[in-house]
Amino acid sequence: MDPGKAIFETVEKLRQRRTAPLVLELDLTEGLTQGPPSDPLAALLSMRKPRLSDVLAGLKRARQDSRVKALIVKIGGNPIGLATVQELRQAVVEFRASGKRTVAFAETFGEFGAGTIPYFLASAFDRVYLQPSGDVGLTGVVLEQRFLKNALGKLGVDYEIGQRHEYKTAANTFTQDHMTEPHRESMARIVESITEQIVAGIADGRRLDPGKVRELIDRGPFIGAEAVDAGLVDGLAYRDEVYGEVKRAAGEDSLLQYVSRYHRASAVKKLPHPAADGIALVHGDGAIRTGRSGRSPLGGGGAMGSDTISAALRAARRDEHVKAVVFRVDSPGGSYVASDTVWREVVLTRKVKPVIVSMGDVAASGGYFVSMAADVIVAQPGTLTGSIGVLGGKPVLSELLEKLGVDTDHVAQGANAGMFSTSRGFSPEQWERVNAWLDRIYDDFVGKVAEARDLSRERAHELARGRVWTGADARAGGLVDELGGLEDALQLARKRVGLAEDAPVRVYPRLNPLERLRGPESSDDKAAALARVRLDSWGPLARLSAELGLPATGPLALPAWYTIR
Repeated sequence: MDPGKAIFETVEKLRQRRTAPLVLELDLTEGLTQGPPSDPLAALLSMRKPRLSDVLAGLKRARQDSRVKALIVKIGGNPIGLATVQELRQAVVEFRASGKRTVAFAETFGEFGAGTIPYFLASAFDRVYLQPSGDVGLTGVVLEQRFLKNALGKLGVDYEIGQRHEYKTAANTFTQDHMTEPHRESMARIVESITEQIVAGIADGRRLDPGKVRELIDRGPFIGAEAVDAGLVDGLAYRDEVYGEVKRAAGEDSLLQYVSRYHRASAVKKLPHPAADGIALVHGDGAIRTGRSGRSPLGGGGAMGSDTISAALRAARRDEHVKAVVFRVDSPGGSYVASDTVWREVVLTRKVKPVIVSMGDVAASGGYFVSMAADVIVAQPGTLTGSIGVLGGKPVLSELLEKLGVDTDHVAQGANAGMFSTSRGFSPEQWERVNAWLDRIYDDFVGKVAEARDLSRERAHELARGRVWTGADARAGGLVDELGGLEDALQLARKRVGLAEDAPVRVYPRLNPLERLRGPESSDDKAAALARVRLDSWGPLARLSAELGLPATGPLALPAWYTIR
């Protein structure tokens, strides 16, 4: 082949890639990640998953880009949390309002299983297509609780747990054989609130009467053809047919590009000056614990380490080019002490510059503790938050050990030296100490909520008592300020400090490769915000082991039985 011709064709292809119409694509088959990977293992596990912040920023930019003609999203079976789905729906609705086409495609919305939340996402699009062999598992919302008290009793395991207050029901799995009335009341309202949101969204997206949507939910699940007849789906088609139709409508020379790739390419073209003023974005994901963030190579999910998050907040606070901080929280809670450590850094940061919290799928218990001191809290209607309460205790294994023929003896000095042993229950005097501990934590939590949210202590207690709220109900009660997502929080932060709408957002800590390699000089060094790979010996069973009171480091470690969630 003539070299000159080859060069010409290459240049022409590059020109076409820069000028051809674009169809943006988002593949949710593997789910989403909330933020950038915090450690090497997280980077490996999230390689094929799009990042939520990239998707939101990409769709925002694409609304104003004349090259972008359409968006097509493949909705897969990997579950995505309700609040994250609401963030995506909001971005799709705004993209759609710019006059560009939006298409959702799924092989199935639940293959002989529930698919209400995935379908709720799809209902925000102009057109919804389903593979002919697929179904629509629009069956409603259910929260199911299993109780282990009787099973554990047969084994000879008893639990001695105190809680503050009646709605702090995490321990009920082990101490009850059914839902208590407060437990049922709380879960029933969560289901009702979520159903209201889903019905309203589907009714609006599919132009159906809300009553009709509730009727359809009671009739679900639907075979593909039934879903078309019911107006839930626009057509049955395979991927090649759907993608082909969208590309033809966009232009024969149109190109398909992932939203995250589009965002990164656009971001490179508009790299801000290193000294430009902007917003810091700090991600706090996973159960809260003392020490550094990270995850186990054996599974069990990631953790938000108080040392890591505190160092990131300190680095953002001291950076003169950071004018405000957005703290993204997606956490069910964990250690009270670790939560209090992060709370203190939020308080200190707020004295210097505004702090806006953006809540993800869940920011409850300790997740609310680290959030409550912010200037503004933004949550999705479906975010699970609140759970302002405390529980603590231990399993008592004496009967189980006796059944197994295991004898226990001990030598101790100090009346309460064996207080945390699982081979015997608490004495009355030890229960006094447990209750004093629970009261102190609850009083501290409620007092800080009252001060941060400008509530009377009595009103804060009414909203607390361990009760979990949806974001919509939390806003009505004053625990949340605004309903919205990460992009809303970023815009609110920019507006607070008078920055332009496109002012840069930088994830903190900002570290160059050399800083990552050399390690921190001290705990004040921003390199102290690096996460690590941590070894939780229970691996995928880490959460269950913690619920059972087993030590996080596994069966070969000296146990510390006292836990708070």
